[in-house]
Amino acid sequence: MNVILQATGLIKRYPGLTAVDGISLTIRPGICFGLLGPNGAGKTTTIEMLEGIHAPTQGTILYKGEPLGARYRQEVGIQFQHTALQEFLTVRETLTMFSKLYERTASAAELIELCALGEFLDRDTRKLSGGQRQRLLLAVALINDPELVFLDEPTTGLDPQARRNFWDLVSLVKSRGKTVVLTTHYMEEAYALCDEIVIMDKGKIMAQGTPVQLLTEHFGDVVIQLPKTDVGTRLANTPLQGVEGGDFIEIQTHELHTALTTLIAAGVSLAQLRIRAWTLEDLFIALTGKGLRA
Repeated sequence: MNVILQATGLIKRYPGLTAVDGISLTIRPGICFGLLGPNGAGKTTTIEMLEGIHAPTQGTILYKGEPLGARYRQEVGIQFQHTALQEFLTVRETLTMFSKLYERTASAAELIELCALGEFLDRDTRKLSGGQRQRLLLAVALINDPELVFLDEPTTGLDPQARRNFWDLVSLVKSRGKTVVLTTHYMEEAYALCDEIVIMDKGKIMAQGTPVQLLTEHFGDVVIQLPKTDVGTRLANTPLQGVEGGDFIEIQTHELHTALTTLIAAGVSLAQLRIRAWTLEDLFIALTGKGLRA
């Protein structure tokens, strides 16, 4: 199998803490690979090792079959979760400055068009909106025409419109043959962009596969939602099992017709019934729990 980045047996220990506990990843070229996990799952530590920022305590990381080195630094692009831009520079000047750091650079005109920077090229970076800033940071990550791009929670804090616009940019980047490694807390973002997903918790991989594959493996076909007041105790003498979710009872089923027939026979009103498909958020919570993480 063609592989662009491979990690084997990664372990990262700090005093009194094992942040990453023996994970292995294989990333194929040309895909968007999503790394998901709650706070404290080891996701950020894993990404920083893959980016070459921190060395693993144990394990290996290979880029195109070779250890990370000078070639890797020239061929990888990173959009960090938090990036401080040089003040008092325009967008145009920022792109020029970063282009000087690499032997190979992408066409400035193509980057400006790809990331839709044309309208504010001569604007001070301090005066950019959240969405404009993220588009500039994506252009900076692409300035060296990388083969592998890391996007670390790139849409955090953006409004829904800016987030969707950024999704379109990521899809364009991937369509140009780039490999994208994405971390995000937005499950709909992961579903929309990622060809393959890994869910981490407590330093380990809990699940891995395509979004559709993961949902098929872990859940039934659909979820039936009914108000608690309509259900009451009527499920007690039926084979159906409900799970409380706020003001609703949720019933997982592979056989929708049979489940509905059973509910009617049990005297449950279907007037406010809702039917929905399982989502990555359902899977994420099922695997990592509902508890708050610091």
